[in-house]
Amino acid sequence: MGLEIERKFLVNHTLWQPSDNGILYRQGYIYTHNGNTVRVRIAGNKGYLTLKGKTKGSVRSEFEYEIPLDDAGEMLDTLCDRPLIEKIRFKQKIGELTWEIDNFLGENQGLTLAEVELKNENQKVILPSWVTEEVTHDRRYYNSNLAKNPYSKW
Repeated sequence: MGLEIERKFLVNHTLWQPSDNGILYRQGYIYTHNGNTVRVRIAGNKGYLTLKGKTKGSVRSEFEYEIPLDDAGEMLDTLCDRPLIEKIRFKQKIGELTWEIDNFLGENQGLTLAEVELKNENQKVILPSWVTEEVTHDRRYYNSNLAKNPYSKW
């Protein structure tokens, strides 16, 4: 079984600067009624289908599959609820960890989140200076919830 163990943080815009142009992400959700999530994503020029289980602490099951780009586009256009999540993702390696920093666009503009995936829940994380509040357990910051209740409407 695939597991996702991640922590999520808000980013201080004045202390963090991107080192490159990042990659544009477009993603949408096909909602289930049992707490699981189906995500369709285009990242750059690749398509993905991801199935995620319910979160328990900072852990949840995750299965991700690359799919044809055209299929991902059609799914985003016809199957996913609106609004779609659009963001520019930047990756920054610090020590042994790779941080993914998402600068949101559209209805979530103004929000920048940093995520770091871990090998286990107890793995020690040294926080970069540009990280502020941890929001791992605040469900408002899950991308699937940002699609339902965008940051601009809080």
